[in-house]
Amino acid sequence: MVNPNATTTTERGRDILVRALRSQVDLDVAYTQRRGHAADLARDAAREGLDLVVTLGGDGTVNEAVNGLMTFDAGPAADRAEQRPALAVVPGGSTNVFARALGLPSDWAEGTGAILEALRDRRERLIGLGRADDRYFTFCAGLGLDAEVVRRVDQARHKGSTSTPLLYFRATMAQLAATDRRVPLLTVKLPGETAQTGLAWMLVQNTAPWTYIGERPVDPNPRASFDTGLDVLGLRELQVGGTARTMVQLVTSRRSPKGKQVVRMHDLPGFTLTAAKPIAFQVDGEYLGEVDKLDFASVPGALRVVC
Repeated sequence: MVNPNATTTTERGRDILVRALRSQVDLDVAYTQRRGHAADLARDAAREGLDLVVTLGGDGTVNEAVNGLMTFDAGPAADRAEQRPALAVVPGGSTNVFARALGLPSDWAEGTGAILEALRDRRERLIGLGRADDRYFTFCAGLGLDAEVVRRVDQARHKGSTSTPLLYFRATMAQLAATDRRVPLLTVKLPGETAQTGLAWMLVQNTAPWTYIGERPVDPNPRASFDTGLDVLGLRELQVGGTARTMVQLVTSRRSPKGKQVVRMHDLPGFTLTAAKPIAFQVDGEYLGEVDKLDFASVPGALRVVC
């Protein structure tokens, strides 16, 4: 499936990509036409018994396709990864975190070559996913500051701006300036453990890195992996000085941010998050609105990917 708004390919480039894939596999091409369409297309592909789903687009297209594959209902065997089509991702967005986390090149042409080689050699791996209520995510979910930034970026893109690191930086600075210091307090409850209270922002990672700024990975939870549970980074407060220092640590240092305001947890099978009032929520860079309660779970061995 192809996102016609993919930012790194021209129409001619997409034609070259299609021809290259058709030289290797029996290929049907479908173009996404609306938000959520990739999920419908992937679910239909699973229902028709296809072996492989290939996406060309950014992380949002990938997330929709993954949710379509994971919500395919074929009876008791549907929760086994081998019953679903494998997923191959051609990077076509501005950041392509998921594809790069799989070790694929960020360039769509090089990524296509890597996928064709992997298909010839039958190279696949089984990865775990994260889930927030009924929404699956491949690399991250966030509540609070980063979700608000994603919302600002989405609004700017709808007005014609291009998604760039500078746009995200401006959105982050604007959001920090606008953030109410009396933000909703988040509480994280793990089964059988004392709840972590008073968090103002929380990032959940299913793998590392969290994102990229150009070629530089931003890696607040470097132990996060497709092969382990969920990792959490939380901040207890969002005062400008402390938050700015943490953000600088995230962007400029190869070490994880530290400080008394930082809370982190590693390899969690699941937890429940509650907020004092609705707070912004995003998965894989897609803004999903505001929530006041979510049940998070790690879903091991969920999906076959070509890599």
